Amino acid sequence: MVVPVVPARVPLRQAWPPGLVARYRAAGYWRGETFPGFLRERAQQYADDIAVVGGERRLSYAQLWDEAGRIGAGLLGHGLQPGDRVVVQLGNTVDFVTVVCGLFRAGLVPVYALPAHRFTEVAHVLRNAEANAYITTAQYEGFDYRLLARELQAAIPALRHVLVVGDAAEFTAVDALQGDTAHLPPDPDPQAVAFLQLSGGSTGLSKLIPRTHDDYLYSFRASNAICGITRDSVYLVALPAAHNFPMSSPGFFGALYAGARVVLSAGAGPDTAFPLIARERVTCVGLVPPLALLWAQAAATTAHELSSLQVVQVGGAKLVPEAARRVIDGLGCQLQQVFGMAEGLVNYTRLHDPLDCVLGTQGRPISPDDEVLVVDDHGHPVAPGEVGHLLTRGPYTIRSYHNDPGANARSFTEDGYYRTGDMVQQLPGGYLVVQGRAGDHINRAGEKISAEEIEDHLLAHAGVFDAAVVSMPDPYLGERSCAFVIARGERPSAASLKAWVRGRGLAAFKVPDQVVFVDAFGTTAVGKVSRRELRAQLRAHHIAQTGETR
Repeated sequence: MVVPVVPARVPLRQAWPPGLVARYRAAGYWRGETFPGFLRERAQQYADDIAVVGGERRLSYAQLWDEAGRIGAGLLGHGLQPGDRVVVQLGNTVDFVTVVCGLFRAGLVPVYALPAHRFTEVAHVLRNAEANAYITTAQYEGFDYRLLARELQAAIPALRHVLVVGDAAEFTAVDALQGDTAHLPPDPDPQAVAFLQLSGGSTGLSKLIPRTHDDYLYSFRASNAICGITRDSVYLVALPAAHNFPMSSPGFFGALYAGARVVLSAGAGPDTAFPLIARERVTCVGLVPPLALLWAQAAATTAHELSSLQVVQVGGAKLVPEAARRVIDGLGCQLQQVFGMAEGLVNYTRLHDPLDCVLGTQGRPISPDDEVLVVDDHGHPVAPGEVGHLLTRGPYTIRSYHNDPGANARSFTEDGYYRTGDMVQQLPGGYLVVQGRAGDHINRAGEKISAEEIEDHLLAHAGVFDAAVVSMPDPYLGERSCAFVIARGERPSAASLKAWVRGRGLAAFKVPDQVVFVDAFGTTAVGKVSRRELRAQLRAHHIAQTGETR
């Protein structure tokens, strides 16, 4: 009998030079903590305290630990092996937390997908992570993920395990998992990769970001101190829980580390979130700018008591000073600006900072050992206060993406600095003012969209000769996407092109908000311009012609 040869998976690793490892340990950033280790400690310390609230479910720290053990042991009993990569696509429910913690207890590696992702994105993540398991929910926000699971399993032979929260149909129900917790592995190496996050996808489909136990625990442990998170805090997860911001800045992991209470909101709008704030006495929440402005407006007329809210963090996109002032006035609590990335570096305004700093900057780094460079197009440092490209390295900033040599060559310098793609101005004291993105990148309400990716899908339409997707300013979304299209033959309707993109299996936020038909794209005197220059020209011309800035 011929035994098929299974190709070896690309190892999961994230390595810093030995000198920096010693430095970060000596400074106390890396303490040798792990996810299962700190969860066990909190279950022992705060056994009866409520850890997680979602809908009508409330789990204490002891119950969270036990439920994570049941899930972890059940997954191993189901045939998964420690080290397997598992794509998790769940919404803001208690199950998201219990499943992820269960994966940690089993020595499995979560790979986070957003609820908005569809076949194209999830299939890419499954293949690139070399995952053999997928955990999702039966339905969430009107979408049946079992249909997606069937499509994925048919297309990806390596996907051997599909588990579903709720009505699992032909798949395995997460609720039915059973196993012997005695078979759970010991705590992992703190330097091992704990999970894979997704990049913002600013240059196409998302890259995979390996985060270690040591580096990630430091990021939210240090964030707790900066953001005032203690055992008495109540943290509201309003944004999708799989995003880095509500996960670790300080996020629900930071809240769990502190022994605080995590409240998961099924929606981010005031109608859903405000009743939770009143009922659970929420003290801290993270929002993107459009949501923060919406909350500030709604707070004036709400019947719900919001007085418990102490800190509203705003990140994911730049909050301009005028908007920041509206948020403070509307919500009547401390505003904390947050500027960070899933690859590592996170900046905060401090709770004691003067008002002009909170209004006008996006904060300064977490760590004294966050190294920040602001350079020109040639990689040379700019003069103090000048705008340039942001490069960084430090104790919680990755040194490489997973399984992507091309992206690594583009994104990291030879001496380990990460090229963030952001243009910033650095002020005295290390505070940063974000000036925008260096690349072709649309930041739509905190969701990062690659112009190139959407252009590729539009160009696959028979009625499209060429397409260029650009960002347009929008007072609610921050930026919205506008597709300039040159038709081939009979012009398709804007609605049909939007339906085409949607039908390609993409997340809904990637569908162009606006479609503008043009006869040709401009060129310079020397001929064809770069795609980046073309997009800039189209954007500027459209705004000049229409006066449209919203």
